[in-house]
Amino acid sequence: MQPTIDIHCHVMPGVDDGSPDMACSISMLKIAEKNGITHMILTPHHKPMHHNVSPEHNVVYRKKLQEAAKEEGLKIKLFSGNEIYYSDETMDQLIDGQICPLAGSEYVLVEFHPTATFKSIQNAAYRVQGAGYIPIIAHVERYSDIVSHPARVQDLVDMGCYIQVNASSIMGDYGFGIGHFCKKLLKSELVHFVASDAHDAKKRAPKLLDCRNYVERKFGEDYATRLFFLNAANVIRNEQIK
Repeated sequence: MQPTIDIHCHVMPGVDDGSPDMACSISMLKIAEKNGITHMILTPHHKPMHHNVSPEHNVVYRKKLQEAAKEEGLKIKLFSGNEIYYSDETMDQLIDGQICPLAGSEYVLVEFHPTATFKSIQNAAYRVQGAGYIPIIAHVERYSDIVSHPARVQDLVDMGCYIQVNASSIMGDYGFGIGHFCKKLLKSELVHFVASDAHDAKKRAPKLLDCRNYVERKFGEDYATRLFFLNAANVIRNEQIK
């Protein structure tokens, strides 16, 4: 089984709407290993007007989970991060070190409200870049103003953004339209990461293997390797994605 890296998941226990406790987190990690996932970047939500886990506690909780995983015989390697819900506060918080980039790199995972306009997403990405970070747009298939104008994904890529989609979206869990949109992006190689966005060990578990096999069959093994491993490895190493 080829190694896989998941850059977007909510496995850290008790910090957001993902795993509620350590037992669930361990169950999720066991599922992840069965799916060939060797590394995960833990990305608890960072939202305005919420009690967000601090970067310091983010690291502490990640280390506790890593130790618990080791005690269970799991070899998966965990890294710190955040999924940033973009707001007017985001830039000050990012610059002040109140938000975790992905694995300590210059890459940040940024999400938006589903009804956010393309212009607002574009402007936010420019601000993130202006602060010295590289934006990865989380689950791009959720933003209606982009789904209705797929060419806008190319515009985001051209300005230096990277694109992440959820495996469940590709596999049709959110309907034919979303699945078709994701496959159109894959065909044009406008996706850079496929992630689980896992929140639990049941309906939203960290399952990537079926999607990886599908992408390999439909779009080629080389592209699948980039989507599920190489690009994410470059994030962890803080190197340029090729």
